[in-house]
Amino acid sequence: MSMEKIKARLAELRKQIQYHNWRYYVLDDPQIPDSEYDALFRELVELEEAHPELVTADSPTQRVGAKPLTAFRTVRHRIPLSSLGNAFTHEELLAFNQRLQRNLGTDTLQYMLEPKIDGLAVALTYENGSFTLGVTRGDGIEGEDVTLNLRTIKSLPLKLQGNPPEILEVRGEVYMPKAAFLALNRAREEEGAQVFANPRNAAAGSLRQLDPKITASRSLNLFVYTLAQKSDAPLWEQGITTQQEALAELASYGLPVNPHTRLCRNIQEAIEYCRELEEIREELPYEIDGAVLKLNDLQLQEQLGSTARSPRWAIAYKFPPSQAVTKVKDIIVQVGRTGTITPLAILEPTFLAGSTISRASLHNQDYINDKDIRIGDQVVIQKAGDIIPEIVRSLPEKRDGSERIFQMPSSCPACGSELIREPGEVAVRCVALDCPAQLKEGIAHFASRDAMNIEGLGPKLIEQLIDAKLVSDPADLYFLTSDSLLPLERVGKILADKLIAAIAASKTNSLERLIYGLGIRHVGLEAAKLLAAHFQTMDRLMAADLSQLTAIPGIGPQIAESIRDFFSREQNQHIIAKLKKAGLNLESGAKQTSAGLSGLTFVLTGTLKSFTRSTARSKIEELGGKVSSSVSKNTSYLVVGEEPGSKLEKAKKLGVKILSEEEFLQLLEENSS
Repeated sequence: MSMEKIKARLAELRKQIQYHNWRYYVLDDPQIPDSEYDALFRELVELEEAHPELVTADSPTQRVGAKPLTAFRTVRHRIPLSSLGNAFTHEELLAFNQRLQRNLGTDTLQYMLEPKIDGLAVALTYENGSFTLGVTRGDGIEGEDVTLNLRTIKSLPLKLQGNPPEILEVRGEVYMPKAAFLALNRAREEEGAQVFANPRNAAAGSLRQLDPKITASRSLNLFVYTLAQKSDAPLWEQGITTQQEALAELASYGLPVNPHTRLCRNIQEAIEYCRELEEIREELPYEIDGAVLKLNDLQLQEQLGSTARSPRWAIAYKFPPSQAVTKVKDIIVQVGRTGTITPLAILEPTFLAGSTISRASLHNQDYINDKDIRIGDQVVIQKAGDIIPEIVRSLPEKRDGSERIFQMPSSCPACGSELIREPGEVAVRCVALDCPAQLKEGIAHFASRDAMNIEGLGPKLIEQLIDAKLVSDPADLYFLTSDSLLPLERVGKILADKLIAAIAASKTNSLERLIYGLGIRHVGLEAAKLLAAHFQTMDRLMAADLSQLTAIPGIGPQIAESIRDFFSREQNQHIIAKLKKAGLNLESGAKQTSAGLSGLTFVLTGTLKSFTRSTARSKIEELGGKVSSSVSKNTSYLVVGEEPGSKLEKAKKLGVKILSEEEFLQLLEENSS
């Protein structure tokens, strides 16, 4: 191609990829299958590698390409980022509304409401449609330049759609989805690193990494909520008179606006929507701790102005905290798949935030000592980020002298080996390679949904397989027979045949699933995807040296060292050889899945009779569909089981198509052929 044609093709590829990123990450409504997107992206990469002089800063390939920083530079905000005043009761919201009515001399006030996401506020600047600067809130006057890290967030467009102004500044909130938070903490606990207390701390820590590759691995997301500056003239002189119109303008540029934002015609509607958000907060894929009310009329906002600390026209309504008091009946320890010993508090069962809590992780001895938690203590518990049960504090004033101080054991409770604590780590570990507890957890991980997805292989059956010496590593699963399973407790011919079929079916899984399932320390699902995409075969991955591994964006020295250590062990090489002998797929892209449900988004509610939620999710994903945790206008189908929740009413209001379990099964069957 001529240089002119190459430039034109590059521009077209970037435009297409940016559009499909918007459809996928912002609208949650992809229009093309992953294979087509991957082909476009590969073509762009190949062209840019052949013509590096034509690479632009806003190219989709440049999301993670910067060298680590030594420090963040400080940037002064064009417009200060104010804090919000808080309201903790509906009466305080009524008083806020009365104050505005009195100051403005009108009884007719409309409010825009949005979920209050507990994340990290940022200011984003676009010049001629390209993202050029991202700054943290800091002290409101100055913040830190985290542009390189923000570029790794896939929902943040590097190039705006439509006809954006020459300079556009918007405000937004960076957050970590609940699923990503749980996965990150699981990985950190296995690594012996300090876990994050909640998704907000995790998001803040991830965005302030000096190495953008680490930020990219943390699955951060973003919503924008304020059009701060479009030009020097007020927004209403540019045809934008309300907050609702400002959000519509932001969405027209391809920026992610929260779909749960709603216009309320008066304070009563606003209070009612606060109640509704509190009811659905558990269903949302991100943590919220309240709602933000903003006066909709921008000229009235200007008329009210701000105090030195916060605007007079907005307020944050904070949900009441979900806490309870219970008793620590005992503290036990568990052995993880990498040998990490984790203390676990056994609690008197207590209902809290929608579920009964009977256990809470205590992470490590330092955590227990810092909080002074003893066996027999009365303690305050809550759900960290509304997700993970945690002990907030003990109540020493309620002690009666019968409480006991806990000390970590000196030997492994599973195999009796001496436990060690590496310098600089908070975790205590068992390093015995033959530890049965590690084997049990390792096989459970290997069979889990995100790994090899072997349906029916649960903890009790795994324990029996190990005790009967039928399995000594994950590869042994592929040499089991139905007859070998029959002597096990509660295993009949039908169950044995189903399990063997599920194990056989997993042989064709993708290479990334197998890499993740091996349980290599520090290698999560995202890292496994990067490794599979780069090396294409297990043999190439096993032969890779440190320089080849660290050359992959997203694979740092710690992960690379762990990979090399794993594959250098003779025991692990033997497991890979057995997997190869069993006929597993060891090459990327060997599995071809049907895409009959491609582009469709499903939400599940109620109890399904035919299979579990995780199985239903897997079947949808195998056919190219997506599963979301909450109903929105982008939901294609709501699948309704027995005793459905509030999602059913919301789906009816939004006009989402509702499927019974029988209709859902028929849809799966029709698209499986």
